[in-house]
Amino acid sequence: MPLTGADYVAVVTELLAKLPAQQEKEIAGAADLLAASLGAGGVVNAFGSGHSEAIAMEIAGRAGGLVPTNRLTLRDLVIFGGEPPSVLQDPELERDPRIARRIYELAPVAPQDVFVIISSSGVNGCVVELAALVKERGHGLIALTSLRHSRAVPARHPSGRKLFELADVVLDNGAPRGDSVLELPGGGSFGAVSTITSALLAQLMVAETVSRLLAAGQAPPVYLSANIPEGDAHNQALEARYAGRLRRGA
Repeated sequence: MPLTGADYVAVVTELLAKLPAQQEKEIAGAADLLAASLGAGGVVNAFGSGHSEAIAMEIAGRAGGLVPTNRLTLRDLVIFGGEPPSVLQDPELERDPRIARRIYELAPVAPQDVFVIISSSGVNGCVVELAALVKERGHGLIALTSLRHSRAVPARHPSGRKLFELADVVLDNGAPRGDSVLELPGGGSFGAVSTITSALLAQLMVAETVSRLLAAGQAPPVYLSANIPEGDAHNQALEARYAGRLRRGA
C-alpha cells in the first residue's frame, strides 16, 4: 500500500500529543531562564541556520510572541559585518566554527541576555561554537534539538562536543535520525517533522514564560499583530523600552 499524507499526519499527531508531557520539566526550565532574563531587562537571542531559522522566527519578532527578542542569522555577516554577499553561497558555512564569534560580536548583546540555539542535528561547527561562546560569556542557554539524531551522528566541531552537551536546558523535538518519519520501500525516508515539533516547543516555552511574568505581577511584553489597527502603536511603544537592543527586518 502506498504511503499517504494521512500516514504522515498520524505520525506527527502522535509526536505532538506526547511532547508536552515528555518535555514538561524542560519547558519549565526554559521558561524559568527566559522569565529571569526578561525580569532583569534582558533580551532573548535566537539563532538557527537552514530550516532551524524558521524556529528562531517563531521566537523573535512575531505576533503573539515576546517583544524583547532578536533573531541572529548567518546573514548578519553581510548585513552588519560588511562581508560580501557571496559568503552566504557557501553550502558549508554553518559548519564553520570560526563565524560564530563574529555573529556574537555583531549582535547587541547584554550580560543579562539569554540565548536559544536551534539545531535539530546539533553538531555543526557554527552552532556548537556559538553555544560554547554563549556559556563562556555567562549567558543562559537553551538548546532546541533532536537528541535521537544528535546522539546518532558524529560531532563536526573540533572539540567533539555537541549542542545539547553545552546547554543549561535541552528541549528535545523528538525527530528521528535524518528527521524524516516515513520509510520508502527501496530505502530512504521522507516526511520531515522537526520544524513542526520544534515550533510547538518554542510556543510552549513562550507561553510558560508569559505565565511566569503574570504570576510575578509583571505585564508581559507581547506583540500584537501588525495587521490589526491598534497593532503598530502597541508594538512601537513596547519596542521603545528596548531602544538599541532590538533588530527587526533583517
